[in-house]
Amino acid sequence: MANVLVDVGALSADDVVSVARHGATVSLSSAAQDAIVHSRKVIEALAGDTTPHYGVSTGFGALATRHIPTELRAQLQRSLVRSHAAGTGPEVEREVVRALMLLRLSTLATGRTGVRLETAQAYAALLNAGITPVVHEYGSLGCSGDLAPLAHCALAVMGEGDVRDADGVLRPAAEALAAAGIEPVTLHEKEGLALINGTDGMLGMLILACHDLRRLLATADIGAAMSVEGQLGTDAVFAADLQALRPHPGQADSAANLRALLAGSAIVASHRGPECTRVQDAYSLRCSPQVHGAARDTTAYAALVASRELASAVDNPVVTPDGRVESNGNFHGAPVACVLDFLAISVADVASVAERRTDRFLDVARNHGLNAFLADDPGVDSGHMIAQYTQAAIVSELKRLAAPASVDSIPSSAMQEDHVSMGWSAARKLRRAIDGLTRVIAVELLTAARALDLRAPLAPSPATAAVVAELRRDVPGPGTDRYLAPEIEAAVRCVASGRALSAAEAVTGPLV
Repeated sequence: MANVLVDVGALSADDVVSVARHGATVSLSSAAQDAIVHSRKVIEALAGDTTPHYGVSTGFGALATRHIPTELRAQLQRSLVRSHAAGTGPEVEREVVRALMLLRLSTLATGRTGVRLETAQAYAALLNAGITPVVHEYGSLGCSGDLAPLAHCALAVMGEGDVRDADGVLRPAAEALAAAGIEPVTLHEKEGLALINGTDGMLGMLILACHDLRRLLATADIGAAMSVEGQLGTDAVFAADLQALRPHPGQADSAANLRALLAGSAIVASHRGPECTRVQDAYSLRCSPQVHGAARDTTAYAALVASRELASAVDNPVVTPDGRVESNGNFHGAPVACVLDFLAISVADVASVAERRTDRFLDVARNHGLNAFLADDPGVDSGHMIAQYTQAAIVSELKRLAAPASVDSIPSSAMQEDHVSMGWSAARKLRRAIDGLTRVIAVELLTAARALDLRAPLAPSPATAAVVAELRRDVPGPGTDRYLAPEIEAAVRCVASGRALSAAEAVTGPLV
C-alpha cells in the first residue's frame, strides 16, 4: 500500500486522492514533527501569561472576552469540540472525510497551529487504521472554515462520537480506537481550536472534483466525437489552424482530442466529398471544443486555487515563524467557494451540450437517415426516447445546482461571524453535479454507440469503435426494446471507472 509523507510543505493533489480514495497510509516527516514540537513550546509559554490570548486562555467567537482560568482550560477545549460537533443529516462520504482529516493533519504539520505532537500523530493513526469519523451533510457555513465537520473528526480523536471502522461498520469511537490500539487524546490549550479552524472539507472536495473532471471532460470529447460521426458531421472545423485563431488552451486540447478520436473514420470520410451539401453542423457538434474547452480552463483555474490552498496553514490564531501568536481571517472559505461554484457552472454547460447532441440522434428531421428515436420498429419500439428524458431531467437539475452558493451569506455567532463563504455547500452541490454529468455523458455514449452500429457497413474510427466495443461488453447492440435502466447504469460504470476513456486511449494514446 502506498504511503504519503506529510511534511512541513504542501501535499500534492495526487497525495490527497491517494489517501482519500485509495486508502494510502500517512506518516509525519521528521521536519514536520520538529515544527510541531517547536510551535507547541510557544503555546505552552503563553499558557501561564496573565495577558489573555485568544484560544489559549479565552473563550471563542463572540465569547472571546471571557478569560478562562488554568484549571478550566482542558474542559474549555473539550467543550469546544463537543459543542461544535453539531452536524445533522446524511453521512458524508468516506473519501471526503479522509481528505478532510489528511488536510487538517497537513496544516498541523506546518508548525503554525501549536498542537502537541501526539495530537497530530493521532490523526495519522486514525487514517492508517481506516477509522472514519461520522460527519454529517449539514453544519458548515464555510467560516470559520468547516467547523462542524472538523469538530466531528476531533471528537473521534478524543474517543467520543461515532465512527466507521475499516470494514465500514458503525461503532462508538472509543471502541474502534481501542480495537486499533489508539489512545484517545486529551486536548490541551489551543488544540481544540486548531483542530476545527480550516477549509479542509471544501478543499478536499475541490481536489476530488478536479481529479474527476479531468477524466470526465476527456470522456465528453469521446461522446462528442461519436456524435459527430453518428450524425454525419464534419471534422474539418476541428482543424488546428482554425482553433488557433482563438487561443484558449482548453479549446485547443479538446479539438486535438476530437481530431485524434475521429482519425480514420470511414463514416466521416463517406460524406467528405463535393457531393455533400451540408455547409456546417449545428452548434452542439461544431462548438464542442469551445464548450468543453471552457470547462477545461475553469478546471485548470480551480486546480490552481486548490494548489494555493494546499500550501496554506489555515488556523486562528496562528503561531508565526518568529514566535508570535496572531489572530487572522485565513479560515474564510471565499477563494475555494468561488471556484467550486465556477466548476458547477461549467459542469452544467458540458452536460447541456451533450444532451443536445443526444437529442439530435432521435429526431428523424435531424439524424440523417436513422430511425426515429433509434428504435428497431418505430411505433412498436420507443428506442432511446426516454433515455433522453433522463438526460434532460439531470441537465435541468444541474442548472439548479449551478446557482452559486458563495453569493449567499448568513450571520452567526451573535454577529461576530457576520459574513460566511458557504463553501461547504458549494462543494456538496458540486459533487452531486459531477455525478449528474457522469450520467449525462454515459447516455450520450450509449445512444451514439447505437447510432454508429446502425451506420454499418460504414465503420467508425478505430478509437470510437474501441469505445463501442467496451460498451458492448455489458450492453447489447441495436434490437427491439429492452429494459433500459440497467444498460444506462452499465454505461455509467463504464464512464465513471475510466474504462471508456482507456478504450479510446488504447488507440489514440493519452488524451488531454
